[in-house]
Amino acid sequence: MKQHDTQIRVRYVETDAMGFLHHSRYLAYFEIGRTELFRAQGGNYREMEATGLFLVIARVECRYLKPARYDDLLTLRTGISRITPAKLEHDYELYRRDELLTTAHTLLACVDREGVIQRMPEFVIEASD
Repeated sequence: MKQHDTQIRVRYVETDAMGFLHHSRYLAYFEIGRTELFRAQGGNYREMEATGLFLVIARVECRYLKPARYDDLLTLRTGISRITPAKLEHDYELYRRDELLTTAHTLLACVDREGVIQRMPEFVIEASD
């Protein structure tokens, strides 16, 4: 499975004074999307951390097309766009019904507890096929 949809409802605490979803909250939504995609693939991030490997954000690109608002029910589509021996890249599309609100891309690096780049675990690569 290379793609997964997650439903997210915008909470009041996530909005700014204009009632729009605050730009910083999108990053948390993307993390939810990655976690749910990994879970749908049979992965368990907690177990991966227990082995001493972590996926850390190395780069984020986000394009805000239209605002999300308090109480909107959104669909976050998270997909794997590229995987290498040490990096994992995701693309995101955030929708309100059929209306595209945001697109984004992240690059994650696989590191150990000291932050040293490591090879991506084989089960992550296999789950992404």
